[in-house]
Amino acid sequence: MATKRASKLVLVGFMGAGKSTAARALGPDSVDVDHEIERRDGRRVAEIFNAEGEQAFRRLEETTTLELLGRPDVHVLALGGGALGSAAIRQALEPHTVIWLDIDPDLAWRRVHGGSTTTKRPLAADQNRFFSLHAQRQAEYEAAADVVVPATRARDIPRVVQSLAGLPEPGAGPGQVKTLWAAGSSGDYPVHIGRGLLTQTEYWPAQLEGRRVVVADYNSARHYSDHLAPFLADIRIMPGEQSKTIAHAEIVWTEMARNGVTRADVVAALGGGVVGDLAGFCAATYQRGIAVVQIPTTLVAQVDSAYGGKTGVDLAEAKNYVGAYHPPAAVIVDPTTLRTLPPEELAAGYAEVVKTALIAGGTLWDQVAAGAPPADAEVITNCALTKLRVVAQDERDGGPRQLLNLGHTIGHALETVTGYARFRHGEAVGLGLLAALRLSGADALRDQVAELLDLAGLPTHAGADLDPEQVIFATARDKKRVGEGPTPFVLCPEPGAAAYGQTVSPADLRRAVNELISVPR
Repeated sequence: MATKRASKLVLVGFMGAGKSTAARALGPDSVDVDHEIERRDGRRVAEIFNAEGEQAFRRLEETTTLELLGRPDVHVLALGGGALGSAAIRQALEPHTVIWLDIDPDLAWRRVHGGSTTTKRPLAADQNRFFSLHAQRQAEYEAAADVVVPATRARDIPRVVQSLAGLPEPGAGPGQVKTLWAAGSSGDYPVHIGRGLLTQTEYWPAQLEGRRVVVADYNSARHYSDHLAPFLADIRIMPGEQSKTIAHAEIVWTEMARNGVTRADVVAALGGGVVGDLAGFCAATYQRGIAVVQIPTTLVAQVDSAYGGKTGVDLAEAKNYVGAYHPPAAVIVDPTTLRTLPPEELAAGYAEVVKTALIAGGTLWDQVAAGAPPADAEVITNCALTKLRVVAQDERDGGPRQLLNLGHTIGHALETVTGYARFRHGEAVGLGLLAALRLSGADALRDQVAELLDLAGLPTHAGADLDPEQVIFATARDKKRVGEGPTPFVLCPEPGAAAYGQTVSPADLRRAVNELISVPR
């Protein structure tokens, strides 16, 4: 078996997620509960359902699962899709490592419906009921999971398990650690989120053997660099967007060369979005590419920028115009680092939380709309999971990943025309969200978001001294614009319904920008 962890590995997920496949990949000492029930009873699950009803099957499932969880010879267990409906099973899982194979309902339906497979899936006969059941069970999987893995990576579970080496066991350490497995065409990597993970556990991925090269701004380095010792080099930059330039990249490259950094070493990007983008870009380009571990210490980085592999620097003409896609080898998120953030930085990160919640809809939007604390570990985890799901579909911004730019087209334009000096990135994104919601015709939602931003201490007006024509002109330089066509916008008429590649009229754009810079009543 591919683990030395004391707890059992328990695989959960909806129908068709690949739990049996993952269990087999983890070795011969794995047991599939449904298969064990069929072996003992002599009938298929569907036959038990049809003959005795679902309640009778659930009782049998609960008894069998609890017995197997108590057996010392069982190290890997694949549960049925509905097993977490049992409170006794949920409680029994607490000391074990629960791995959720997360599957999109459309893919699940395609996998299990039709042909002879239907006879094995008694709850997969009706599509509407199937989708409803998927939605109902998501919260159960999410609450139980220590590890979340896309269903498309079921065969790669041994690698996922290897990435857990050195992490606190479930129920141990200063706080629960959640691991999200990021899947992308350029490479997969683990995202570990847990209170005290950096500051108390001083965790570092066991699979990364190279010497550590810390790149940090002075603020994050002062608080947290010592937790990454020993390191080969400790390279520091000034905090703020003004450091995200080719000139500062050259400083980092030069220091790496002077310290003898090689392709076998690992950059530790310690700080906020600026550090993550700059250090990631330097790692992507130094000696044509070395590994980077993202260690975000700001809210905007923990909920957004540390994931997905986008790296780069700004030009005076436009934001993020020079860069590369370079997925990290791992991401380490310790929400306790947010305690040292100034209130205005925490507020700036909150804009990205609101943006992500608008894209996700559902539970995450409900949490944010109800006033969940922005530094809440569960909110951070749900934001990260939302982004990773989007990036898994489209790593390089050819389609769905553009959803993550909600509010950014006008937000980036505001940053550009003010020389990256007036607004923090999150403040500009918040203003951009208000404009995007007005362009979406979501007036009531815009008012709701404006209230959330205002309560967080974020601006809801950009300032009457700005020239609207300059802002509009800057939107035409947005990275999403292709050829001679208009700049596409991301619009969001309601939470969970964001759409990318949308065209807005010049008149509507001008009205939305004018509203942002008008003097508030």
